[in-house]
Amino acid sequence: MRTVTSASGQKETILVRRSESADAREIGSLIGPSAQAVFGRVSVIHLLEKANLAVTLTNEKDDILAHASFLDHPIGDLVDQAQWEPFLQKHFSAEKCTPLNTLFLHLFVAETNFSKASDLNFCIITVPSGAPVFPLLQNFVRVPSGPTNLLSRELYICHRAGLRCLILYDYKDINVSILIVVIHETYKTTFKSFRLLDLSSTQVRRLNAVPLQAFVSEADGEVVGILIIRDEQDIEYIRAHYNIEDFIYFSHHRYEEHAQIRHFVLKPFFQHFTRHLFKEVLRLAHQSCLYHRLYPRCHSQENSCVHHLDFVLNCAVPVRPRRQIIYPLEELGMNAPSRQLTEDQAPFALSLMSRKLTMEPKVTINARIVVVGASDTALSFLEVLCFCPHLRFNKLTLISTHGFPGDYSHEDVGFLSTSHAYSSRDLAQIPVHSCVSVVTGKMVGINRKSKYVRVSGGEKVPYDHLVLCTGLQYRMPCPTGVDLSQPITNSQLQLQSAHRRYSGPVPSNLFTLNDLHDCMAARRWLHANFVELEDNAIVYGNSIDVYTTVETLLSLGIIGSRIHLVLPPPEPGMSCFTDSAIDKAVTRAMESAEVQIHHNCVLAQMNHGEQPDPLTSVSFTTDAEPLHLHCGVFINLSNKGVDYDAFKSINKSFLVFDSRLVINSTFSTSSPFIYSAGPLTKFSRRYYTEEWSHANFNSKELGQELAAMLLHLFDPTLEPVDEPPPEMDCLVPLYKQAKIQGGKLPGGYNYLHVTKPTASTLTDHAVKHDRMVVTGHVETGDYFCLHLDCYEQVETLTCWSLKPLPVSNYLCLYGKHEQLLGQLLRRYHEGLVRDLYRWDRQLLFDQYLMCLQGSAEIPSSSPNLRPHRLSTQQAEPRQENLTLVWCILCAYKMMRFSFIVTEQTHKKIHMVSSQKYNKA
Repeated sequence: MRTVTSASGQKETILVRRSESADAREIGSLIGPSAQAVFGRVSVIHLLEKANLAVTLTNEKDDILAHASFLDHPIGDLVDQAQWEPFLQKHFSAEKCTPLNTLFLHLFVAETNFSKASDLNFCIITVPSGAPVFPLLQNFVRVPSGPTNLLSRELYICHRAGLRCLILYDYKDINVSILIVVIHETYKTTFKSFRLLDLSSTQVRRLNAVPLQAFVSEADGEVVGILIIRDEQDIEYIRAHYNIEDFIYFSHHRYEEHAQIRHFVLKPFFQHFTRHLFKEVLRLAHQSCLYHRLYPRCHSQENSCVHHLDFVLNCAVPVRPRRQIIYPLEELGMNAPSRQLTEDQAPFALSLMSRKLTMEPKVTINARIVVVGASDTALSFLEVLCFCPHLRFNKLTLISTHGFPGDYSHEDVGFLSTSHAYSSRDLAQIPVHSCVSVVTGKMVGINRKSKYVRVSGGEKVPYDHLVLCTGLQYRMPCPTGVDLSQPITNSQLQLQSAHRRYSGPVPSNLFTLNDLHDCMAARRWLHANFVELEDNAIVYGNSIDVYTTVETLLSLGIIGSRIHLVLPPPEPGMSCFTDSAIDKAVTRAMESAEVQIHHNCVLAQMNHGEQPDPLTSVSFTTDAEPLHLHCGVFINLSNKGVDYDAFKSINKSFLVFDSRLVINSTFSTSSPFIYSAGPLTKFSRRYYTEEWSHANFNSKELGQELAAMLLHLFDPTLEPVDEPPPEMDCLVPLYKQAKIQGGKLPGGYNYLHVTKPTASTLTDHAVKHDRMVVTGHVETGDYFCLHLDCYEQVETLTCWSLKPLPVSNYLCLYGKHEQLLGQLLRRYHEGLVRDLYRWDRQLLFDQYLMCLQGSAEIPSSSPNLRPHRLSTQQAEPRQENLTLVWCILCAYKMMRFSFIVTEQTHKKIHMVSSQKYNKA
């Protein structure tokens, strides 16, 4: 006996007892069509007489609520009751089923759900946030919670209305006026987005001269959802810009079978029917694929009206964008690709539903994964999780000082150099806006016991797994405060003064630039308060960013004589430009613009030690006489290190910190729930690899590897990671993708430098000139330099050009063997390669390597390769000599052609090459 209480407070006692023959009539009244379809026609009195176990559920009035009967043999005449055991073991995995432990259900009936609690409308279930989602919850609606909700449970709700059946109608069968009224009354909050429906029937069915198809779902005569689609008119553009062929064979789908979602609204309590609604729409509309575009905030007017977006994302798969070739269209003329493929459309994130995907379930992950910092490493980590087609992460949170970094681009803002990891267009094509919650603020504390992060705005963000990717930042320099009334030089300064933290007020005209938000704020201030004046602009620092900042100031119309580039003493062995020709060209360009350059300067005083705001003068110690400068604006790009608030949060939470956050080879900190990657970190001293840290590697690759490691905790399709043997625990991973740096330098030169990861203690090794390919000159702005390693693979690439650089094109050259470049070395020494900028474009196709890999194993710098590991005895990673002779010859023949190969041609080459290789 058990007492249950309804939501209204009404109590009812439920009893469970053995069934009696007198119960037969009432049990029979519960048998409906569904029970009869499962168990057949049943004689209840006969069943009660023969049942081994019969159980009845009643209330205090002895009204029967449910009944179940069990016998010791299967139902019907399927098999002789004495022979069921070998039959069951033959046809099913039932080796453990014996007559001693097995009963068979012959009848189960129950009152309709909620019928005994007519005053109840909701069924509510709460589960721990990290618990796997069990099948029952597929019929419930998950109630989203904010990223600052400290409850460690997920709320799921089922409304009694969600138990009804849905019927889907084509729009042509629905009265237009009735539909508009129903939508207005039911979806008042989103009706503005449905202004399209407030038209005549003819107008509703066409949008931009493209026919529309509308579908309405009903439950018991009530409209509960609307879906409007139209034919996808840009399917060739989508195919060329997105990897839809990861999920479909495009040639098996007709052009008219691709459709785009324009409007979708569904009552939340029918969310579990979404997948079936899309399946029915595809059937009724004679379509095979549905696409949904999600535009960034700056192009939000292009977005479809979808309410709720999660309903679509739970069913669709995210589609990765394809790397695009940047074509010289004017040069190609009539040989250029179709304008339909190369036109500049607004970027969007694409999701796809096809017929074969409508019944593919997704694994729901409710674990709270919190990422701190919007660095390249963090964005790469989130990108991998968001693009998992069979996983749905509901609780991804990004904590960032200035929110999500997708509103500006380096080209438009300037000031800082770029790693070319993510442009604003790249970020718009990743579904992070729809999958990740953003908390704006700085991390100021970590509570490891309660597992939450404290943010500068006062919020507490709970986590199950915390990922720290804050990177390094330029910090406010602390003046040494020395008395400049007496002669003093840098050699007389105490070294520890350079590492003190500035704690005074920050002048309003002093800008420390760390991201595009800071740069945009500085740009606006300069336009409003400085450009038209005659004061000096002080740029302080010694990284490549000071040179890109000088170029930005010049481009704003500030004359060079007003710009003072103040360079602190460089660190031993460090240089902004590894190519001396580039270094000299930058210096000549600044001298030509009359930019004042001051070397080996250490900040000593601001406003002569008085109130620093506004900053009107600065003083520096040098190797000789002190330097005094009037100041209208001070741009700080010095003192790079761990942000103080991040350091304080890490230190007070008792994570091991040794000038950087200490991690092991699998990104783990001293807490099992906190991970970290990127320049913020260093390897534990037990590895004896002080020369290697994450700062030596490509940050985007680090984020990908961190995500791959963390996915083993959630992805049921992956094998669990085995603990490495003890002898492997002394190794640190080395990664293979290139370090990339670029920007616009003084003189209007576009700069790109791509190089392999190297240890920080290694000095520049001598380059063998017989493995160096150089065309053009820095003076003429057409300089292009390739360095090949001892295996004749491209390890360094440097571009210096007055013309805009197609960066994504040139990045394809890194790691390629010179034989795959059409025997580059031989042709260069023969004088046949005069301009590397006019390069054969077959290499630029994203499927070029796939074509060659179908014929033989070839060198690759693919991010899918697992990282190389380096022992403490090794100085350099050993690389395999990579290609088969036949593959080289095949590639060489391909590279001899100068015309652009179409994707269809690549497929033919792949087929022919495979056949030849099989014969060989």
